[in-house]
Amino acid sequence: MLVNFESLKNSSRVWVYQANRAFSANEEEEIISKLKNFISLWKVHGKDLKASYQIKYHQFIVIVVDEDFNETSGCSIDASVNLILKLEQSLKLDLTNKLNVSFKDNNNINVVSLLDFKNYVKQQKITKNTIVFNNMVTTKGDFESQWEVPAKNSWHKRFFA
Repeated sequence: MLVNFESLKNSSRVWVYQANRAFSANEEEEIISKLKNFISLWKVHGKDLKASYQIKYHQFIVIVVDEDFNETSGCSIDASVNLILKLEQSLKLDLTNKLNVSFKDNNNINVVSLLDFKNYVKQQKITKNTIVFNNMVTTKGDFESQWEVPAKNSWHKRFFA
């Protein structure tokens, strides 16, 4: 059951998928259409899931589900991952590479390999105050408060001596 993102509890479970590039307007329309359709029909063992989504910066897909309403299962999570994999394939995107790291450079979103990120830290092109995207957040509350933060406030801080 598709609901308004803001209506979901802060304890709701969240998954963040970052693309290796920004979505075109047409791609974003297609993504939104497929997310709406999927979430409207998303179920766990025949029961509705209360869920929503957001597209952030034309580059991140955020899926949120209220597990107090009905808890997800392996099968329901697999179904959402399959949707993301199909989007990857049809739009020629990379949405599931956990070795990509994203950060802001002014208003630009940069997605680089973990190795490049480490090198940029060594070269001081990325500092502790660089805004990074912590895609490891697991709840809506954490997404809203700890997703887009200075590197010193995220798991990225381990790369700074």
